[in-house]
Amino acid sequence: MTLPSKKPNWRRRSTAPEPARVPADPPAASPDRGSVVQASLYRDGRKVSSPSSLAETFRQLRDEPDGMAWIGLHRPSEEELLSLAAEFDLHELAVEDAMEAHQRPKLERYGDTLFVVLRAARYLDAQEEVDFGELHVFLGPDFLITVRHGAAPDLSAVRRRMEETPELLALGPEAVLYAILDAVVDGYAPVVEGVQNDIDEIETEVFRGDPEVSRRIYELSREMVEFQRATRPLVGMLHNLMAGFAKYGTDEELQRHLRDVADHVTHTSERVDGFRQALTEILTVNATLVTQQQNAEMRALAEAGFEQNEEIKKISSWAAILFAPTLVGTIYGMNFDHMPELHWVYGYPFAILLMAVVCTSLYVIFKRRDWL
Repeated sequence: MTLPSKKPNWRRRSTAPEPARVPADPPAASPDRGSVVQASLYRDGRKVSSPSSLAETFRQLRDEPDGMAWIGLHRPSEEELLSLAAEFDLHELAVEDAMEAHQRPKLERYGDTLFVVLRAARYLDAQEEVDFGELHVFLGPDFLITVRHGAAPDLSAVRRRMEETPELLALGPEAVLYAILDAVVDGYAPVVEGVQNDIDEIETEVFRGDPEVSRRIYELSREMVEFQRATRPLVGMLHNLMAGFAKYGTDEELQRHLRDVADHVTHTSERVDGFRQALTEILTVNATLVTQQQNAEMRALAEAGFEQNEEIKKISSWAAILFAPTLVGTIYGMNFDHMPELHWVYGYPFAILLMAVVCTSLYVIFKRRDWL
C-alpha cells in the first residue's frame, strides 16, 4: 500500500509556463478555485502554506522537494482535473473515473500513483434514509488529491485530525489515506445504528398490519443493496493494501491502524449482509400475514354471502307460500256470473282448503330443501 519514499520533482516540467495549464489569476476570479475546498502544503507533518489556487500549489510544491501537497476538491470541472493530471502525471483512466463518478469502490495502481474509490454513507434522521457519497483519492509520492462527489465524508474533520497529529501526518500521503479510510468506515457506524432502528420499527409495523410497511421494506432493501456495494469491495481493498505491507515497507504503526480499519469494515459488511437477510425474511413474513389477512377477509365475505343467500331463500320461500292463496283468492274474487263453481255451496270451503293444501305443500318442499 505504501508508495516509494519521496522523490525529487522528476516528473514536473518546471520550465513549462503555468498559465498554459491553469490561469494564475487571483482567487476571486480564478476558475481553478471554483471547486477547490482546500489546498495545503506540508513538510515534516506541519502545514507550510495554504495556496490560493492550483497553480500556486503547483509552484510551491516544486520549490519544496520534501513537501507534500494535499488538495481537496468538490465536484471539480474537467479543466481542473486535466490541470491536475498534467501536473501530477495522473493516468487518463483514473481521471475519467473521477470525472464521471458513479464508480464502485476499487483500488488501482498506475506506476507510482495509487487511485482509490470509496463510497461514504450517512444516515439522515429526518428522512429516515441513507445518503451515499463518492470519494476519489489520488495518492503519489508527495501529493494527495481528494475528489468528492456528495456531502459525505467530512474531510475537513480528517484534515484537522491529521494537522493535530503531525507525527502521523509526517508519515506521508499513505497516512492521510489511512485517515480518510478510517473516517469513511467510522461514518458507517451511525448508518448501521439507524438502519437497525428502522428494522425494529418495521417489525412492529408488520405485526401491527400497517399497509405502508411493504413500501418501507422495499426502500430500505434498496438502500441495503447500495450499502453492500459500498462496504463489500472495501474489505478486499484493505486486504490488498495489507498484502503489500512488506513489499512497500509500510510503517509498523500505520500497519496496525490499517488492520484496525479492516476489522471495522469487515464487521460492518457482515452487519449489512445480516440486515439484507433480515429484510428479506421480514418481507416474506409480511407477505404471509397479508395473505392470511386477505384469506380471512375473503372467508368473512363468503360467510356473509352465504348468510345473505340463506336469508334470500327464506324470503323467497315465504313469498312463494303467500303467493298461492293470493292467486286463488284473486281468481275467486273476479265476480263473473259465468264462472265454474261460483254458486257452488262448497265453493268457499273448497277455496280455503285449496289454499291450505298448496301452502302446506310448498312449506314441506322448502323445508326439506333447507330453505326454511
